[in-house]
Amino acid sequence: MLLAVDVGNTQTHFGTFCDDRLTEHWRFATVRQSTSDQLGAALRNLLELRQMSLKEIDASIVSSTVPVLGPEWCEVAERYLGHTMLAVGPGVKTGMPIRYDNPREIGPDRLVNAVAAHARLGGPCVVVDFGTAITYDPVSADGEYLGGIISPGVEISLEALTERAAALPKVDVTVPPRALIGKTTIDAIRSGILYGTAGQVDAIVTRLREELGPATKTIATGGLAHAIVPYATTIEAVDDLLTLTGLRLIYERNRV
Repeated sequence: MLLAVDVGNTQTHFGTFCDDRLTEHWRFATVRQSTSDQLGAALRNLLELRQMSLKEIDASIVSSTVPVLGPEWCEVAERYLGHTMLAVGPGVKTGMPIRYDNPREIGPDRLVNAVAAHARLGGPCVVVDFGTAITYDPVSADGEYLGGIISPGVEISLEALTERAAALPKVDVTVPPRALIGKTTIDAIRSGILYGTAGQVDAIVTRLREELGPATKTIATGGLAHAIVPYATTIEAVDDLLTLTGLRLIYERNRV
C-alpha cells in the first residue's frame, strides 16, 4: 500500500492507495513544530480508526511546501514504516518537461498538481489551487510545465482586511451572501471576497486561454475551491484529491 502525503502551509492531506485506487484519506492542521514522532503517532491513530495499520504501508511519497516538515515525514518512513520515502523535488522524475528559469523555486505541490491535471485532461490545461495562496499552473499542449501565477489566498485576504480595518468582523466565506449587494456588513464582505476572487480567477484564466488557446481546460483544487468555483465561469471541474493523485503518478514514474 502506498502512502501519499501532501504537506501544505495550512493543512496536511494524506491518503493510502492500493494500486491506483485511493482507499482512504485524511486532513489535519499543519504544525511547523511537529516532530517525526508526533507525525508518526498521528498517522498510526488515523489508520487505526479505519482498522488499518502501519505494517500495511510498504511505500510512500511526500510533497511539502513547508521545508522543515519534509525531512520529518521522511524520518517517519525510516523509523516507523521501514523504508525510504520519496520526496518530490530536484532529481525526481515527473515525466513533464519544466520550462521555468529555476525549477528549484517551484512549489512541489504545484508541479504535482500539474502532473495530475495533464494526466486527466491532456494539454493545454490550467490548475487553479485555492490554498494559502491561489496558484495558477498552466501546462502546454505538449505536456510542458510552463510556469505560474500566484496571488494571495482567500483567508490571507480576509485576515488582512480585518487586521487593517478594526470595525470589520471576521467572516466565514463558506456561507454564501444572500445577494450580490450586501445588506449587512458581513454579507458585503462575503460578496466582495467570493465575487472578487471569482472575478480574478475568470480574468486570469481568460488571459491564459488567449495565450495557450481557446481549448485550454481548467480544473480547481484546494480547500476553498468549492466555495469560490460556483461564482466563477471558467472552471470546468473541481477535484479535492488532485494532489494525492499526482503524488501517486509521480511515485509510479520513479518506481524502477
